[in-house]
Amino acid sequence: MKIIAKIRSDFPTKFGIPRQSGRVEGLTGRIVFEPEYRVREAVKGLEDFSHIWLIWEFSEAVREKWSPTVRPPRLGGNERMGVFATRSPFRPNSIGLSCVKLEQIDLKCKEGPVLVVSGADLMDGTPIFDIKPYIPAADCHPEALGGFAEKVEQHFLKVEIPQKWAAMIPEEKLEALKGVLREDPRPAYQKDSRRIYGMPFAGMDVHFQVKDGVLSVCGITEYKNN
Repeated sequence: MKIIAKIRSDFPTKFGIPRQSGRVEGLTGRIVFEPEYRVREAVKGLEDFSHIWLIWEFSEAVREKWSPTVRPPRLGGNERMGVFATRSPFRPNSIGLSCVKLEQIDLKCKEGPVLVVSGADLMDGTPIFDIKPYIPAADCHPEALGGFAEKVEQHFLKVEIPQKWAAMIPEEKLEALKGVLREDPRPAYQKDSRRIYGMPFAGMDVHFQVKDGVLSVCGITEYKNN
């Protein structure tokens, strides 16, 4: 398949990316088409849709072998489920599917048309294979069952960011960062309250600890990609 575009997001690594699209609406990204596909006619009519589907590649999870079962983070990483009953990146074909909100089609920038989206769960530079409009009459099923994903109670962390660290966060990124941290970005199998985690986000390296359901930011430094 041909790569038609790549996304520009605030996540230079996999760590901290929401486990599903739409979970953190404040997250924004820009879908930049490859030169061959930078054609205004190709997005004609897309402005009338509020949401779009992205078909993309788990580019950091490509493997030659696959396993019929995986450990979903939703179940704490302790129970195995069939790979086709999950959205795990470790699949026979490393294909991802995300529904995101289309905020704007930027036709004026040098790389235009560029799609500005929110709620994306993709790492910066993720290859995109296709874009399709979300059609409510066909794609929305309120009566659908959510399987094991609905049987596990969702827990959110309380996020505390001391003022000296909050002052270092760009104002337009603060709420998105809080939303990401609230979802508990730690791997399911790591719950050490003494450990300090570092999460790259929007050019920052955000350091935090989690104890008794409270996530406390304890430092912010410039992110340096080695």
